Amino acid sequence: MSDTRLALDLALTIRHDGRGGVADDLDTPEGLTHWVRERSGLLGDASGGGGWAADAQSLEAVRSLRAAVRALFAYAVRPGEPSPADAGRLPPLEEALRRLNATAATVATVPRLDWAPDHDPVAHHHPVGRAAGQSALPAALARAAIGFLAGPDRTALRACHAPRCVRYFVKEHPRQEWCKPSCGNRARVARHHERHRAT
Repeated sequence: MSDTRLALDLALTIRHDGRGGVADDLDTPEGLTHWVRERSGLLGDASGGGGWAADAQSLEAVRSLRAAVRALFAYAVRPGEPSPADAGRLPPLEEALRRLNATAATVATVPRLDWAPDHDPVAHHHPVGRAAGQSALPAALARAAIGFLAGPDRTALRACHAPRCVRYFVKEHPRQEWCKPSCGNRARVARHHERHRAT
């Protein structure tokens, strides 16, 4: 589930801005730093601890990876339509795969089992030797995306097509059509207005 959560969280850093446009939560190194610190539990060693701060190079690496992930998400939801936020600007499938795999390979890792008292055991991948600090984050995110896309949750991936929504989500029950209830409400209101406008 952590692979699914990380992969979705990365893709969802592109979102509706509430005013009819699209916002990017990773538009600055500070935005990436904040995003990583909020997910330090999911990222483990790749989050660099509480003192980690993004620089321009790590921001570019994560944004490039995000474009690849969103391209692969757009491919995964076929024959459904991809998110309208950036579908026309995404790299082609072959480039997205190359970028994702190359990023995952930048830091060698080994699995390690952590088992805190009174908790379930958790497997984490830890860098081998002294990994380059800024490379660990994009590599961990790329591995999470690979885990998600190669896992069973990929078949439940959908793009939300409620008005003004640009999110991807994992469909959790058969009747789920939108990423969250507020999107369902907006879609119903839009359909209601459309029906009344047509009469």
